[in-house]
Amino acid sequence: MENNMNVLMHRYELGRLLGQGNFAKVYYGRSTTTNQSVAIKVIDKYKVQKVGLVDQIKREISVMRLVRHHNVLHLYEVLATKTKIYFVLEYAKGGELFNKVAQGKLKEDVARIYFQQLVNAVDYCHCRGVYHRDIKPENLLLDENKNLKVSDFGLSALAESKLQDGLLHTTCGTPAYVAPEVIDRKGYDGAKADIWSCGVVLFVMLSGYLPFDDSNLIEMYRKIGKAEFKCPYWFSPEVRRLLNKILDPDPNTRISIAKLKQSSWFKKGLNTIHTNTEVEEKTVSPSGTNDSDKSEKSGRISADMNAFDIITHSSGFDLSGLFKNNFQKKEARFTSKQPASVIISKLEEIAKSLRLKIRKIDRGLKLEGLKEGRKGILSIDSEIFEITPFFHLVEIKKSDGDTIEYQKILKEDMRPALKDIVWVWDGEKHQESQQLQEKLQQHHQL
Repeated sequence: MENNMNVLMHRYELGRLLGQGNFAKVYYGRSTTTNQSVAIKVIDKYKVQKVGLVDQIKREISVMRLVRHHNVLHLYEVLATKTKIYFVLEYAKGGELFNKVAQGKLKEDVARIYFQQLVNAVDYCHCRGVYHRDIKPENLLLDENKNLKVSDFGLSALAESKLQDGLLHTTCGTPAYVAPEVIDRKGYDGAKADIWSCGVVLFVMLSGYLPFDDSNLIEMYRKIGKAEFKCPYWFSPEVRRLLNKILDPDPNTRISIAKLKQSSWFKKGLNTIHTNTEVEEKTVSPSGTNDSDKSEKSGRISADMNAFDIITHSSGFDLSGLFKNNFQKKEARFTSKQPASVIISKLEEIAKSLRLKIRKIDRGLKLEGLKEGRKGILSIDSEIFEITPFFHLVEIKKSDGDTIEYQKILKEDMRPALKDIVWVWDGEKHQESQQLQEKLQQHHQL
C-alpha cells in the first residue's frame, strides 16, 4: 500500500485480502480512531483508465452516494492517491449469499426473509432512479446478524441513462440471471429487468441450482427467452405461482414490485423485518462522526455531510478530481449562512410565486409543475445539507421534465429570488474571497 505498508493515510489499518477482481482488491480494514471494522476496495487508476472504465467507477460512486438503505452496502467515504482509489465500505462479516447457497438449498422461511430484504432494497433503488442490472448471489452479502446487503453497483444505471424511448440499451449482467429483453438488445425497462433477476435469485435459494442452465450459452439464452424452467417438487404452490409471475418472459405482463410485495407469500412474517423502502439509519462513520440523520429541530434539515459528501459536492473537489478528464455538472449548488428553516421558507416562497406544487423529500423540498410541459411535468429537487447549524450547502437539480424549461426557471426566477440567502454559488468566487485574493496579489507585488 502507499504511504505506509499497512496503514492507509494514517486512518485505516489494512488486514487480510477478502477478494479480488481484474481491477480491484478488497481488504479487511479497521479504523485507527474508532476500531470499527470496514472493507476497503482498492482500485488501480491506471488499469481502469487503460480499459476505459473511468465512467463506470464514477457511476458506482455516484450511485452509492444516492442509495442509503439498511439492505444496501454502505459507502462511508472515498480516498485517493496518485495511483489508487479507495472505497471505504461497510464490512459484511457474513460473506456472500452465494457461499451460503453453495452449501445447499435454503429453507423456505429463510429464503423468504432474504428475498424480502432484497426486494425492499431494489425497490428503494428504483425509487431513487437506480437500476442495479447485475443482481446475483455473489453480489448479495450478509452482515454479522445475517441481514442481506446489496453490493457492487459497477454495472448499475441511473434513470438519466435512458434513451428517448425511455428504455436502457446496454447489454450487461451475468448471463444466467439476465432478463430475456436484455438479451434481445431492443431496449428494456431497468426495473423490470431487476425484478427478473430477483426471481432467479429466489429460485436459486430455494432449489440450490439455476432455473436456466446449459453448457451451451445459445441454448441457455433460448431457455431464458421462453422462460423454460421447472420448479422442483418441494416448492410450495404459493411460491410456484409467484415465480411464474416474476419469470414472465414478457416484461409488459411481468409482475411489478408493488404487486409482488402484495402477494401472500411475500407478506408472510413481514412484521419481523423492516419493510419501509427508505430508512433513517444511525450509522457511525469510521472517523467517529455520526453519519445519520438528526431529528428535525427548529426547521433544521436533518442531514449531516461526511467527508465524502463534502468532496462530491464542493467545487474543485468533484469526482472528476479522481481522474484527469472532466465531466459536466448538471446540478446547481450554493452555500448559505442562513439556518435551514430560512432556506426552506425562501424555497416555498419561490414555489408559490411560480405556482409550483411543494412536497417534502428526505433532505429538502420537491417543486413540481401543475401543467405538463414538452417532456412531462417539470420536477425540481432542492436538497439541503448541513455542514454546521448555520452553514448549509443546497443542491438544486431537475428530476423530471424538460431541461430547457428547468434552466429557464433556474436562471430567470430562482437565482435572482435566492440572492438574499446565497453566500456563494458553486463555480463563482465570493466577494470576500475575491478581495482576499486581490490583497494577497498586492502583498506579493510589494
